[in-house]
Amino acid sequence: MPDSAQLEHRTTELLQRLIQFNTVNPPGNEQAVQEWLRELLEQAGFTCELLSAVEGRPNLVARLAGRSDGPVLSLSGHVDTVLATPSEWSTDPWSGELRDGCVWGRGALDMKSQVAAELAAALVLAEEGWRPESGDLLLVFVSDEEAGSLQGAKWLCENHPDKVRCDFSVNEGAGEVFEFDGRRFYSVCAAEKGVFRFKLSTSGRAGHASVPRIGDNALLKLGPLLTQLADAPMPLELSPEPEALMRGLGVLNGGGDPAAALREIEEKDPRLAVLVEPMLGVTLAPTMARASDKINVIPSRAELQVDCRVPPGLGEEHARERIRGALDGADGYEIAFFQDEQVIGNRSQLDTPLMDHIRAFVEREDPGAVVVPTVLPGFTDSRWWREAFPECVAYGFFPQKKMDMFESAPLVHGADERVPVEDLGLAARFYAELAQEVLG
Repeated sequence: MPDSAQLEHRTTELLQRLIQFNTVNPPGNEQAVQEWLRELLEQAGFTCELLSAVEGRPNLVARLAGRSDGPVLSLSGHVDTVLATPSEWSTDPWSGELRDGCVWGRGALDMKSQVAAELAAALVLAEEGWRPESGDLLLVFVSDEEAGSLQGAKWLCENHPDKVRCDFSVNEGAGEVFEFDGRRFYSVCAAEKGVFRFKLSTSGRAGHASVPRIGDNALLKLGPLLTQLADAPMPLELSPEPEALMRGLGVLNGGGDPAAALREIEEKDPRLAVLVEPMLGVTLAPTMARASDKINVIPSRAELQVDCRVPPGLGEEHARERIRGALDGADGYEIAFFQDEQVIGNRSQLDTPLMDHIRAFVEREDPGAVVVPTVLPGFTDSRWWREAFPECVAYGFFPQKKMDMFESAPLVHGADERVPVEDLGLAARFYAELAQEVLG
């Protein structure tokens, strides 16, 4: 097993350099960082390929082949980031500054930290002469995740499936410690909700805004719909991941009443309830409204766009049922789903060797802590692996013990994003141990 201090130091240095590559997407500009990563991995003995959907935005696939056939373990991540506004930061977002025991910069949490930890684990193992006894170690570092993965993981899985096919995949989405009712928990992202965005439209009659009653204002008809969406209680539904989570928390017993369980979480820690509630069914979040193109014209048509998330495995009809329930009694509107923004939610099995490895690692690092699965309300690139390779077990897990979930969550995509050096070492140990345990 590589030395813990060495892994922590190596991961820290790699993350600092990764942050210094400005890969804000758009435009991404991932070419330089991917070439740098390829050089490091080739020097360590990996076979590497840069595969590009468009010029200047390659995806890196690096393979360390084993001595015999066996499972393929993929450690993956994206190298692009969201934007940063330097005036809102206390340091340069692309400095990779080491301060107060943390590495600071855009991508320090999402998700160059995980890329650095996976990379450090792979490099140190390979440089010390380790090779898989059976199977292959695969590193897949992709572009374009922050803009939907059309040129990244989605394209890679659709166009080069044999190059990224794997049995086990570890990606982003969970892993930060949190405390609840006197115990410590680490989450594993085992599923993701689906997306079924839609718009509600109302119609009226145009007219001059100086005489309000001369027209029939379509925008005013949106008001009651917006209020109804805001006030409607959404049915709470149990699916495997939140059920396992709440049983692990000790708030769901017997047949299981999700409403009672959520109330208990709310009473003990409202912060956690905010995060658990979206896992328990369909969510409807109005985000965009549009009506007249001129301030002095009464609109004859208005529309409200709604971000709708649906539990894994359920589709448009389930979404429609929940929308009809939320708007019960309302009339005078039309509903239309955006056909290019419909995604069935995905999941991996919960009882797997990979989950066992995670539990064993957490027990060694934080005795008494509990591992619980979660479903992510948003999405990661894991969905492309689950879709392309149905037998693949894909989890999101980047363990963090120094900075808990409630501290790290607001920093993702926010100002002064940072990650503790201790957590970089923790994560690198996990990936190094996992590779040795799965591949021998």
